[in-house]
Amino acid sequence: MRKVKFTQANLDEKLTGILKDHYKLALGQINMAKHLIGNVAKDYNRLLKFGDSLYRCKQLKRAALGRMMTIMKRQNSSLMYLEQVRQHLGRLPSIDPNTRTLLLFGFPNVGKSSFVNNITRANVEVQPYAFTTKSLYVGHTDYQYLRWQVIDTPGILDKPLEDRNTIEMQAITALAHLRACVVCVLDITEQCGYSLQQQCDLFNNIKPLFANKPIIVALNKIDEKRPEELSQAETALLEETFKKNDTIVIPMSTLTKEGVSEVQNTACDALLAHRIEQKMSGNKVENIINRLHVAVPKASQEMRAPHIPAAVLAKREPGYVAEIRKLERDMENELGDDYILDLKKHYELKNADERYDDIPELWEGHNIADFVDPDITAKLDELEKEEALLEEAGVYESEDENLTEEQVEIREKAGLIRKEKAVIRHNHRLNKHRNRTPMSERVIRKKQGIKRARSISRVTEGDDTPMDVDAKFVAKRVKPGRDVSGLRDEKQIKIARLKMKKSQTKMNQFGKAGEADRHIAAKLPKHLFSGKRGAGKTDRR
Repeated sequence: MRKVKFTQANLDEKLTGILKDHYKLALGQINMAKHLIGNVAKDYNRLLKFGDSLYRCKQLKRAALGRMMTIMKRQNSSLMYLEQVRQHLGRLPSIDPNTRTLLLFGFPNVGKSSFVNNITRANVEVQPYAFTTKSLYVGHTDYQYLRWQVIDTPGILDKPLEDRNTIEMQAITALAHLRACVVCVLDITEQCGYSLQQQCDLFNNIKPLFANKPIIVALNKIDEKRPEELSQAETALLEETFKKNDTIVIPMSTLTKEGVSEVQNTACDALLAHRIEQKMSGNKVENIINRLHVAVPKASQEMRAPHIPAAVLAKREPGYVAEIRKLERDMENELGDDYILDLKKHYELKNADERYDDIPELWEGHNIADFVDPDITAKLDELEKEEALLEEAGVYESEDENLTEEQVEIREKAGLIRKEKAVIRHNHRLNKHRNRTPMSERVIRKKQGIKRARSISRVTEGDDTPMDVDAKFVAKRVKPGRDVSGLRDEKQIKIARLKMKKSQTKMNQFGKAGEADRHIAAKLPKHLFSGKRGAGKTDRR
């Protein structure tokens, strides 16, 4: 049992090593390098916080950056491999299998790439030798406000499937798996190096790959040889190969662009019709059709002449001069400072002369606002009739007449309670200051800022009479604030305040609370990270 487990473990380890993907290994090494760099940064940041000198901090920084660069140098092979993978993925065509697609195929050097360059914005390489196109190239074009992709495939040779190389298998795979309109390009001049018979045989051999797909055959290079110039045998071969299958055959020339747009339009229309036919044959069509209703309005039998406004007809008459409207801005520019905005000139009144009349508030003892509405008298009569009907219905009768004895008793008790609460509140206000310690007249005067003084007569005459009890009181002198003490007038006070404000600008820039604020909010103190260079030192960072 031990030997079985040991053998299984060894085989599992060896097979796992074989199955390991180079791409995953490279990504794993890059991920590990990222974690190692994070750990190095974390360790050296902790050491930098306790650096006791600028030199020690710089040496720690240098060591941290050196370790990070060493880790990155070790990933050189992985990074080079990933760059090759990126370039290879960038060369792969971006094919959308669900969008509308035109797929070209044929022998090498028959004009497929030239056709793609003519109808799309792609720039596929074209050379006068075979197998110039070695991979799939995708171009995009527009037709009927829809986006189309045109795929150029490598040339295909007429041989068994197992004998085809990788380049040819790209075209075979695209023909088998993409839902597209297939455009078969033939060279009727046979300048490609393959006869017309060989090209027709290739079409018949790979015909099962594009079953249930619309097919268009394009006879290229008609600028060298017209279809009418073909021999009877070649014409019969084309009719036997394409006509019996109801395949559309269109001549074209990618050099003179004759028939190129016709091939494109025919292929696009065929694919659109095929897609609609597939959707109509599905099971979801019945549910969707039941929800749709197309309304077609009936055309009117009578012919109505167009209605042209009179102002437009007047402008069409010969000799018509358009009236230039004078704007308020033009009047303001003309009059300058004498311009006054006049809004009353736009009032719409029966008598235009009454625009600038003053509207009084009272006229013959009546309020003018009451007579703005011409139907106010009729409305007032209706309101009085409505009030009379409400009084007859008893809407305004007092509710006290319908109260029971119990409700009357409850209301009386509630009134007594409210009265008693009002008395208690009044007595509380009267007794609010009664329990306080009585203050003497001297304390009251001191609290009010008033002090006793000698009588005015004694101050003026200079006699030594005792202090008059009824002497006048003068207001206590208020000391000036510290910010204005020692300054003579308002001018000096204003200058001093401006200087004080200017001196606080630097503190405000650094967010200091005041002159005594010594808090350093910087994460990296300047005295540890900057300084003058000493003799013989040039490394200042």
